Amino acid sequence: MTRERAEFDALVDSYDEELRRGMALSGETPDFYAGGRVSFLCSCLRELGHRPDAVLDYGCGMGATSIHLARQLAPATVVGVDESGESVKRAARDFGTTARFLSLQELPPEPTFDLVYCSGVFHHIQPDQRPAALAYLDARMRPGSIFALWENNPWNPAITMTMNRSPIDRNAVKVPAPEAGRLVRSAGFELLRTDFLFYFPRALARLRVMEPALRKLPLGAQYQVLCRKPV
Repeated sequence: MTRERAEFDALVDSYDEELRRGMALSGETPDFYAGGRVSFLCSCLRELGHRPDAVLDYGCGMGATSIHLARQLAPATVVGVDESGESVKRAARDFGTTARFLSLQELPPEPTFDLVYCSGVFHHIQPDQRPAALAYLDARMRPGSIFALWENNPWNPAITMTMNRSPIDRNAVKVPAPEAGRLVRSAGFELLRTDFLFYFPRALARLRVMEPALRKLPLGAQYQVLCRKPV
C-alpha cells in the first residue's frame, strides 16, 4: 500500500468535514467549487466543439465531482478512479448508479476516454512520480481527447494558508500553474489554455461578475490547465 493510499483510506470518515473546515474562509461548500469547476470546463469544451462520450475522473475520491461530470456533460460513460480503495468503495456505495468507480489498478490501459478530469490530485503525487501519472492517463486517452488539470493556486495567500493547516494536505507538494504547464507539455500534451478561477469569497459574491475578465490574472484560488492529446 502506498503512503498516499494509506493516508486517504484513513481520512474517508473525516474527509468531508476537513474539506468544509478548510473552505470556511470562503463561505462556500466543496460542492460549490466542484460544480463551478465542471461548469467552467463545460464552457471551454463548447468553445472547442468537443462533446465527450467517455469521461475519466482521475483521483475521484468519494465521487462527488463524478456526479457533476455525469449531470453537466451527459456523456455515455463516467468512470472514477482513485488510489484510495476505501474512497472508491464509498463512491460506489453513494453514487454507483450514476458512475462506475474503480481502483487505479482495475482500469485497463486502453485508449477509452475522450475527456480526463483531474482536480486537486497532483499536489498529492510526489514530483518524481508525476510523469508516471501522466503516462497512466495518456495510455487511456483517445487521440484528440481533452485533459483538464485543476490545481490549487499556491500564489493565492488564502489557499496557501488553508493547505498548510489542513490534515488532508499534510504531505502536499504544491504545483504552481507554470509547473503544471511544463508537466503536461513534457508528457506530450498540447497546452490549450490556462485559466484562474474563484477570486472572491461569498462575502464578496457581488464582485464575481468581474471574474471572467480576471481569468488570466494568476491570483484565483484554483486554476485549470486545459490540454489535448495530439491526434
